[in-house]
Amino acid sequence: MVAEAAAHLRDSGQPAFRAFGTPEGYAAAVAESLASQRRPQRRPPGRVRLQARQITKRYGRRTVLRPTDLTIRAGEVAAIVGANGCGKSTFLRICAGLLSPDSGDVAVDGVLGYCPQDGGTYDFLLPEEHFVLVGAGRGLDRAHSRRLGRAGAASLQWDAGESVQARHLSGGTRQKLNLVMAALGDPDVLLLDEPYQGFDRGTYLDFWQHVWRWRDEGRAIVVVTHLLSQLDQVDQVLDLTPDRRGVAA
Repeated sequence: MVAEAAAHLRDSGQPAFRAFGTPEGYAAAVAESLASQRRPQRRPPGRVRLQARQITKRYGRRTVLRPTDLTIRAGEVAAIVGANGCGKSTFLRICAGLLSPDSGDVAVDGVLGYCPQDGGTYDFLLPEEHFVLVGAGRGLDRAHSRRLGRAGAASLQWDAGESVQARHLSGGTRQKLNLVMAALGDPDVLLLDEPYQGFDRGTYLDFWQHVWRWRDEGRAIVVVTHLLSQLDQVDQVLDLTPDRRGVAA
């Protein structure tokens, strides 16, 4: 817990009292989070939604990914962990179809949503214009896209109705925008690359509550993370650290 708090504080770039609130308030939030993790028995996983087989990737002489497999079903959460530079983001980009592997293949059954670790937004567009753009690609009309986007933002403690171009948003708010866009239209598969970068303590806890809800709704979720305290709450862990590669249930 201490290591996670230190990493979160570093990523947020904020003073400790702003990121976490008072010590008493933070302790109460942690206790509430732990209590909420006593979840009822879930339904068994459903159909395979994403299957990556023997994925490899090289950049010049550098091997980024040795043969890597991942199978995730509807109603499951997989965490991808490992040291910096071990290929976590590369693997997720390959699964999202944004990068071609040198060998192997990926099969996705259903609609896919992707939240990058950084980037992903258009500097001169307003948040609601982002929602309309993504919604159009998922067959939603403009009004419905705006409504869904604003509701998703509100659940992350953010008012997306403000007329502020994306280039003027803070790093944490841009990540909220990326996360809302990824989930817009209820995709079947969610690929999330450290989506909580820059979140404050309350929004970080809200994020994991969203993950549990999405899982209960039958979605397949893959989260790249370096915050290990939540790993006992996922269904499988893919560790890409060299010499420790593999999936643990």
